[in-house]
Amino acid sequence: MSLREPVARSKTRSWLPAVALAAAAWPGWAAAAPKTVCTVTINSPDERDVMMRQLPAGEYRFVELVQHGQPDWWAQACRSGVRCDALVISGHFDDGSEFYTDRFENHEALPVEDLQQASCSDSCSGLFSQLKEVYLFGCNTLKTDPRRSAGSEVLRSLQRAGMSAPEAQRTAAKLSEHYGESNRDRLRQIFKDVPVLYGFASKAPLGRYAGPLLERVLQSAPAGEVASGRPSASLLGAFGPTSMVSVKGIGADDPHIGLRNDICSLADDRRSTAQKMAFVHEVLRRDVTEVRMLLDHLERYVGSVGVSQRLQPDVAAAFDAIGRDLKSRERYLAFTRDADLASVQSRMIDLARKLGWLTDTQQQDEFVRLITTRMARDGVGKHEVDLVCASPLAHEDGLLARVRSGGTADASKVAHSAVLACLGSGEAHDRTVRALTSPRPDDVEVAQTYLRHRPLAGAGEVQAIAADIGRLSGPEAQVRALDALAKQRVSDPHSLKAIAGLFTTTRSLQVQRAIANVLLRADTQSLERGDLLRSLRRYRLKSPEGQDVIDALIRVLQRA
Repeated sequence: MSLREPVARSKTRSWLPAVALAAAAWPGWAAAAPKTVCTVTINSPDERDVMMRQLPAGEYRFVELVQHGQPDWWAQACRSGVRCDALVISGHFDDGSEFYTDRFENHEALPVEDLQQASCSDSCSGLFSQLKEVYLFGCNTLKTDPRRSAGSEVLRSLQRAGMSAPEAQRTAAKLSEHYGESNRDRLRQIFKDVPVLYGFASKAPLGRYAGPLLERVLQSAPAGEVASGRPSASLLGAFGPTSMVSVKGIGADDPHIGLRNDICSLADDRRSTAQKMAFVHEVLRRDVTEVRMLLDHLERYVGSVGVSQRLQPDVAAAFDAIGRDLKSRERYLAFTRDADLASVQSRMIDLARKLGWLTDTQQQDEFVRLITTRMARDGVGKHEVDLVCASPLAHEDGLLARVRSGGTADASKVAHSAVLACLGSGEAHDRTVRALTSPRPDDVEVAQTYLRHRPLAGAGEVQAIAADIGRLSGPEAQVRALDALAKQRVSDPHSLKAIAGLFTTTRSLQVQRAIANVLLRADTQSLERGDLLRSLRRYRLKSPEGQDVIDALIRVLQRA
């Protein structure tokens, strides 16, 4: 194990001679060991490099945990025995799932799940055992917006259990507050008992701006302030306008400690698979609204249990106990069928199958119920089309006939046709594809969603769409259809000629740009590029914003 330990080049401090004199005067006196600053440089090194320059080498040592090119660098860091007094993480954190980089030469990332496992487990206790401060240089690291909230299906479930409407609303609000797991909540749970976490409630400055700002703060900071475990007023004052805040890690008396304990019950690598599945069963026996709020964690863990693990006697027994719990199963499936979002309903059906609560046939029954029920109440749109097309169940024999037999499919609705097309209907495919040239934006979006999963079948379909685009009366509808066609990377010469011909007749700059976007992505070798180039130059409409995609197409044709 060899983690890099950069040597900091620090400026001279006026009080260093005094330390030396004190050591000489009292031979038994020994200087304190330097504090260890661990750095996780996922993206920009600016913050790390500034701290290395400004903090005295005699007082601070730096250990970079990222080992570029080593996929298991985080595991290596956990095994290294390094104990960090301060931890500096630099990386993008926009969606709150991982710290990542936008640098093409690097591929490292640090998922929140890895941090959770490190925090909950004994295998990585060293890194976190004496932490006093954590610096989270990334956007939204301490954002307070909840990642999940108790939806209306939670309210309905609470009322079915006997609560009045006001009582159900109060309970749902408490569930949202407890299980919301904002970025701030998650990182506070990970860095339990750490006195100071610095991070950003919204956008953070890029490293090239944060570095100089941090440098000015450290140049005037009191000696020993970094890794002292006390919030720095100067740091917060300097970065405050860019949304920096400081909070404490969660403590044993925090109202959210129960949620952390639940998460750690699944993340702690000291617990066996059987013990974790027993905890899953414990959660499933709770009120089903809590099951819904913990769905992310439950499906992630249950999905990670492999076939060979399931064959182990103690694990098999744990799954069998869940399978025989018919009372919990009934509550769970009732909630599943009432879920507001089709995506949530589908996830819960999949989890029920993995838990042993549904056979393959029963899973198909629930999937058909999901589709037909939503068709009946006109609850099918692009999101449902995306879900059905992406589901492995869409390829099951007989599913199309079963959905049709439900009697809720309406061929006049593009979203219904798209769902049937996802299940294998040829005529529904044709209706969905022709909706690309619909004057209705929602229909075009549905068709675009469908084509992401089932591309155009051949030149005939492309030619028909190209002809329909030319007949559309409004430029907005033409732009929507052309944008959809661009994603298909057209190669049919007849279609390309028709689209290029439209460039010379349209009086809409937006339509011309959409045509240029199609041609940029298409195989134009079948066209006479010289004629096309002359047409572009002659008929192009002036762009008030300067150069645009039409200019980009002209440059490509010139090089060709």
